[in-house]
This record gives sequence, structure tokens and C-alpha cells, in this order.
Amino acid sequence: MMTLYGIPNCDTVKKARQWLTAHGHDYQFHDFKKQGCDSALLGRWIAELGLELLINRKGTTWRALSDEDKALAANPDSAIALLQAKPSLIKRPVLDHDGRLRLGFKDTDYQEALGQ
Repeated sequence: MMTLYGIPNCDTVKKARQWLTAHGHDYQFHDFKKQGCDSALLGRWIAELGLELLINRKGTTWRALSDEDKALAANPDSAIALLQAKPSLIKRPVLDHDGRLRLGFKDTDYQEALGQ
């Protein structure tokens, strides 16, 4: 089973969803803004992808954070609480396919990962 994590109104998530549907892939969509992300899941993402890749430092949510909150993003434990409180900080989408993670969306990456 494949799970795509993201926010439905994000343009990049929309592109990923359209690509998966157009290429006949069954997947489950997890809206982490509405459904949240538990600490175990975020811990796995941080361990596999790293905080530098996982946290979206280019978005408006990051720019609106206080310096104190930005400092929380440097430590995995405090970053988990920050990402749970502000899921828009998670770079998206996150695709979990057979236990392997892909961050973001590029047509060529999905073709390679999913054998299209």
C-alpha cells in the first residue's frame, strides 16, 4: 500500500495526486493538517530524511515563526512537537511506498520509484 501525506490545497500535493491517479496507482491520502502526524511517524521521517530536508524553511509558516520557535527545529525532539503544532512546516508531499520515503514531487522521481 502507498500513502501520500500532505495538505490537499498544496499545488505540489495536487500534482502528485494527479500523477498517481493518471498512472493507475492506488494510494491512501493522509491530510496531516486535519489528521495530524503522530510522533513515531515524524520521528521515522526525521531519521530517514533529516530535519534539513523535512522542514520547509521557504514557506510563509516558517517566516512567521519567532526565533525561539525556529530554534526548536534544530533538535529532533523539539522539532516533532513543532511539526505537530504547525504541520504546514512539513515539506510536502511525503510518499511512503513499501516503506521507502520520497519527499516532494518530481515526475521523473515518481517514475523511477514506481516503475512507470
